[in-house]
Amino acid sequence: MVAIEPLLRQHSERFGAAEHAFQAPGRVNLIGEHTDYTGGLVMPAAIDFNTVAVVSPAQGSASVIRSVDFQKEFQFDASALPEKPKHDWTDYPAGVLWSLRQSGVVAPQFTMTLKGDVPLGAGLSSSASIEVAVAFAALALAGKSTPLTDVALACKKAENGFVGAQSGIMDQYIACCGVKDHALVIDTRDLSSRAVPLPADVRLVICNSMVKHSHAGGEYNQRRAEVEEGSNALRAANPAVRTERWELRDATLADLEKARTSMSENAFRRCRHIITENARVEEAAAALASGNLRRMGQLMAEAHASYRDDFAASCPEADLLVELAAAQPGVIGARLTGGGFGGCTVNLIEAAQAEAFREGIHAAYLGHAAIDADIYLCQAAAGASELAL
Repeated sequence: MVAIEPLLRQHSERFGAAEHAFQAPGRVNLIGEHTDYTGGLVMPAAIDFNTVAVVSPAQGSASVIRSVDFQKEFQFDASALPEKPKHDWTDYPAGVLWSLRQSGVVAPQFTMTLKGDVPLGAGLSSSASIEVAVAFAALALAGKSTPLTDVALACKKAENGFVGAQSGIMDQYIACCGVKDHALVIDTRDLSSRAVPLPADVRLVICNSMVKHSHAGGEYNQRRAEVEEGSNALRAANPAVRTERWELRDATLADLEKARTSMSENAFRRCRHIITENARVEEAAAALASGNLRRMGQLMAEAHASYRDDFAASCPEADLLVELAAAQPGVIGARLTGGGFGGCTVNLIEAAQAEAFREGIHAAYLGHAAIDADIYLCQAAAGASELAL
């Protein structure tokens, strides 16, 4: 996690004394990929990597956001925000301010220092971490409070409507609502959730393939379009469907097979992944709750195969990491996590073997792929919060 004291000093040296500081975590998704924008189920956990936003009122007539990580500043008038993304790090804070303004939340001119340790482009939701930290800060500056689910929705709107990434609600929701030592089963249709405890003798180990990805355009949005194609074909094939309420989560494999000739093969496979993935989330939550780690590991393997083959969102490096994990000590389950096309694998590992696993998979991946991977031992963390100054 980001250390607060050095960041407070940096803010003070550049802008003066801080008034507030907020943190928001990254996340790892245990199971449930590409289900969150179709009313489906996901099971992420917040992790102990985060973004911290330190804020104070502006001394001049402009707002300034300084990124410690990028060593750059973004200066603007808070009453006249940019209307279009710049396609760099500034899009995330600007998008949040844009989204909040549309719901009537207008922060006065301010100064902000941002620093995060969520790896960028690794599928651990660094973007949502930034968005939620900025949203908490902007709300405090405006003297507003709002339910956590509304904060998550505002940040999702920023990513969809300003940044241009057609992601679902999962990342922002878990950044807001994460529960320490638990995963959350999130129903993305009604935004309800339930906490599932992670066994005390199990560790989360995240292996970074070092293949970076981006949600803003490209293959991610192409998959979204293919899912929409399949969903529309399913609606058309079922005259009993109430279109305004129906989502892909309501479909069965039998429904999908019936509509197969009305959609492309790609759309069929994408939808098959999502339908089967929803079922895996339910079963995985039950397996964890009952302590059936063997079944949890099997479900993670099935989820990775579906993500790789039906959704076609894996990459050779991630597949190799999953394959290598199976030969390491203490492994319970492994799969690609996040939006796909690179990023990280999530591994459930017996706590006593976590360090041996980290060393073993690092050496094996270096030997097979000649890539010096970052391996993170993580714990399930709480969601966003204000930090004591």
